Amino acid sequence: MTTHPFRRTTTIAAWAIVPVLALTACGGDDEGGDGGDVELTLAHSYTENQPQHRCGAQVIADELKDADVGLTVKLHPNSELGGDADRISSVVAGDIDIDIQGASALGAVYEPVAVVDAAYAFDDNDHLVRFFESDDSNDLLDGFKEETGVTTLGAWSAGQRQFTANKPIRTPADLEGLRMRFPASPQFLMNAKALGANATEVAYEELFLALQQGTVDGQENPIVNIDATSLDEVQDYISMSSHQANSNLVIIGQKWDELSDEQKDALQSAVDTAVEQVPGCVEEDEQKTLAEWKESGSLKVVDDVDVEAFRTKADSYLRDNFNDEQLAVYEAIRGTAE
Repeated sequence: MTTHPFRRTTTIAAWAIVPVLALTACGGDDEGGDGGDVELTLAHSYTENQPQHRCGAQVIADELKDADVGLTVKLHPNSELGGDADRISSVVAGDIDIDIQGASALGAVYEPVAVVDAAYAFDDNDHLVRFFESDDSNDLLDGFKEETGVTTLGAWSAGQRQFTANKPIRTPADLEGLRMRFPASPQFLMNAKALGANATEVAYEELFLALQQGTVDGQENPIVNIDATSLDEVQDYISMSSHQANSNLVIIGQKWDELSDEQKDALQSAVDTAVEQVPGCVEEDEQKTLAEWKESGSLKVVDDVDVEAFRTKADSYLRDNFNDEQLAVYEAIRGTAE
């Protein structure tokens, strides 16, 4: 079995469909390409102010420019090349080269990878790193590559996902009667059931208005997303449930096999650098945002959430409802917990 290309010892505290014009291609040879000049498209759904762009995508582009191996990156933030579900199809088709995606979106083309986004699959952000650095992730990422032709270059967690609502959410019982917005992917909707929530599907771009108008009562997102979309203006409480590591996987499609070995090494090194930097950026942004909320009172921070009650409930539900392939991934993840 081949192993996926990235291995790190770094501790990680956190991690648009229009056809793209044909890009310059490299002629193949035994060394993996002729090393000619190549411009890669890199797409994601985050704003340019969020750490996934500043310390992730932008760092990859800057590192490759400095490497001077005939490889450059053109960045497309803000879902410029389509939403997550559209972009993964474009990566598989070769219309987008590199993407920064959540595991649930990738589940649309390879179901088992979505388990990375299962509720409480990871104990914390460091646990996510241990899994992707370990041999336990080989089967998952090799299966993903075999099914789609897409290579995973790195992974990070851009913070833990938290609940917001106009009342505190300390236990699963507190979710009763609340219409909670969850993303419309199978794994997120399964998470809602596992946590005891009544899920309402609303597009991310429409979430602020839905909360403002009362179409939904609450939602869940990492702090950096809550801040980026100004949800503190339409919600009263953030309850620190930390119920899911917000995964980002850096993936590349068929263009990977057209690069020279030197270009592959430079790209992998650039992604590794970004993976090292994103956690600190996320942590810094989170602490700054929490301090601002506490000072202004715009969003009251609930620190006494019964996380173990949520964790126990979720684990029981997921084990009872995962199919055999999903359960194998879940158990591999749990096997790397400390």
